[in-house]
Amino acid sequence: MLLTKHKKSQTGSKGSGNRILINITVVGSAGPIRFVVNEVETVADVIDTALKSYAREGRLPVLGSNFNDFVLYCPVVGTEALKPWETIGSVGVRNFMLCKTPKKAADGDDGKPVAEGVARKSSGSWKSWFNKSLNLKISSH
Repeated sequence: MLLTKHKKSQTGSKGSGNRILINITVVGSAGPIRFVVNEVETVADVIDTALKSYAREGRLPVLGSNFNDFVLYCPVVGTEALKPWETIGSVGVRNFMLCKTPKKAADGDDGKPVAEGVARKSSGSWKSWFNKSLNLKISSH
């Protein structure tokens, strides 16, 4: 009796295409996440996989799991975020940056995107902030 192994069929949409190793740097995290994807996977699928890997590894800061709150950038190609429906292999690079989607400011402000978690104060100046930050770093002996 002879046992044979059958190769996996690569006729499905996820199975077609070459597999590539990608590096995704998460803003604020210690190092990149590395995993293998098919080059025909969409950017939205890659973001979802990156968030799951990030959470599974217990990295900080905690990001959440909603992939709609994040955008994927390719620093080599340009400054615009990749479209969620694009394939990851269409860019032609393997290093990416994952950032939170910028939130719009309140109606009374200028309408520019503001990073989440950054408070805007109208009073005070950058000089006072700079002096305060220096005073915190000086330790007394």
